[in-house]
Order: sequence, then C-alpha cells, then structure tokens
Amino acid sequence: MVNIATAAESVSELHDDHEVSSVAFQTLVLSLTMIEAGLWAAVWMGWIWLALPLVFVAAHVMHGMLIGFHEASHGLLRKSRRLNEFDGVILGMFSFLPFSLYRVVHQTHHMHLATERDTELWPFVRTNVPRWARRLAAFFELTLGLFYSPFIFLRVFVGRDSIIRSGKVRLRIWRELALSVIVWAGVLAAVAFFGVWKYLLWMYLAPAIIAANLQSWRKYVEHVGLTGASVNSSTRSIVPRSWLGHLFAYSLLHEPYHGVHHQNAGLPHRVLPQFTSVLTPKKPDDLSPFMSYRQALPDLIRSLANPRVGAQWNKALHDEHAYRR
Repeated sequence: MVNIATAAESVSELHDDHEVSSVAFQTLVLSLTMIEAGLWAAVWMGWIWLALPLVFVAAHVMHGMLIGFHEASHGLLRKSRRLNEFDGVILGMFSFLPFSLYRVVHQTHHMHLATERDTELWPFVRTNVPRWARRLAAFFELTLGLFYSPFIFLRVFVGRDSIIRSGKVRLRIWRELALSVIVWAGVLAAVAFFGVWKYLLWMYLAPAIIAANLQSWRKYVEHVGLTGASVNSSTRSIVPRSWLGHLFAYSLLHEPYHGVHHQNAGLPHRVLPQFTSVLTPKKPDDLSPFMSYRQALPDLIRSLANPRVGAQWNKALHDEHAYRR
C-alpha cells in the first residue's frame, strides 16, 4: 500500500516519463477523428440510423477531451509546456471557455475545495443563496452545460471583485476570448458560405451539447450534495472493479478517481489508480468509493432537491435551528 506522501515524492520522477501519460489523450483525438469521419459520411449519405449512435459515441469522446482540458490546466497533458498550452487553448476555444481563465478558477477549486471561496462550485457553496436559485442553477448546468458552464467562469472574470487581478493574466484571457471570436466567426462564415449547417449540427453542436452535459453530471457526482470538510468527505470517487469499468475510466483519463486527484493534483492521470488506498475512509463522515457512476448517481439525485456543497452548510443549519429555538 503506497500512501499519498510517497506519491508526492515521486511526482518529479513521473514527470520525467510523462510522455506515456499523453497516450490516452492521443487515443481520444484519433478516435474522435475517425468518429467525425464516420459522422460526415453518415450525414452525407442520409443514414440517420448510423448518425444518431455516432453522435453519442462522439459525445463520450468529447467528454474525455474536456477532461484533457482539465489535465492541461494542471500542466499534465503534455511533457512540453508549449504543447500543453497549445492543446489547452484549442480545447478551450471549442468549449467556449478561455484556457487561462479555467486554469485560474480551477486552481481556486483545489485551494479552497468546498468552501465559500470555491468559485467553481458556485452557487452551491454559498449559504446565502436561496434554494430556488441553487435549483435553477443546477437545472441550467445539467441541461445546458455547453453555455452555462462558461458563464460560471466568466462571472469570476468580469465581476467587480474578480479574484483575477494580474494584468498579465487578464490580458491573456482577453486575447484568448478574441481568438475564439475570430475563429468561430471564420467557422460560421465558412459554414454559411458552403451551406453545410447540417454538418455543423451533427458533427459538432449535437455531440458537444451532450458532452458538456455529461461533464456537468460528472462534476455534480464528484461534489454536489456533500457537506464534509475533508477531501474524502466532500468528494465522491469511483473505483471500478470490472474490465469495462477500467476501460471507461481510461477513456475519461482516470478522472473517476477524483479523490486521489484532490489529494495530490500533481499526479499524472495514468497513475491515479495506483493510489486508491488514500480513499479508504478514516473519519466517520468520509465516503467509501463507489464502483461505478451508476451506483453513485442515486446519492447525487437525492441531493438535487437542495443542492449544496461544503461544511459551511452544517454551521448554517445549526445556526438556523438555534435561531428557531
């Protein structure tokens, strides 16, 4: 049994052999390329019976690539920093979310996990947000994640009390936003000129909407409804046991081992399964890992009537009961 301290000591060694880590992501890129070629052919031939299942397969692969976007924000997608940044910017462009903005906000998620300063889990970490508003936020994020998720991050950037104060970082974010506008303007102009709207719908928009919603549901499974103060009490992790479960986790760059990632965000995704021992409950409110998302989903769904995250809710509930007495 190797503990997380040993893992931390070996991070530098893992970085030296880091090119192996990108194999899974390269597999996703190649898979998506082939699926998109199949979608193009199916749409061209009018084979809707083939296009429909390919859209869902493409959505799963796109979901995996969104996790690649997350890996890039930790500098763990490529050994080369320039290639890591390049991939992050490109993935962000097609996710409507500037890479540099995501990186800053996601760092606060790790630094202030499940606290009121965790801006990535807003508004569920804020005890002053009414239940109806949190329910509405959950509805939009779980059904329109492609458009609502960028809003969560952009509100941090444009807000009056933005946590992003570095002029250099803000300039880079503005540049990435401008680049996205230019690229998408070119894409839409080309699509309009050639009259190929149906290809944009089938090959990008439909699978991207599904992928973003899958991303949101996975994010919610990981944290929403948990009111613990530690990683293991504020994070649901998936530790698969079947070969199909392991294959599924591989296609999501081992993101299901989410608690391990929060214990040490510097670990490359390929080694996360080696440190599942850190997920063993040690305190009464710690959660045991689930074997699948299907097993974890009911635990999330029960919490959606009153979606919240963080130990601050326990204090708020205690204060409310004391006030009523």
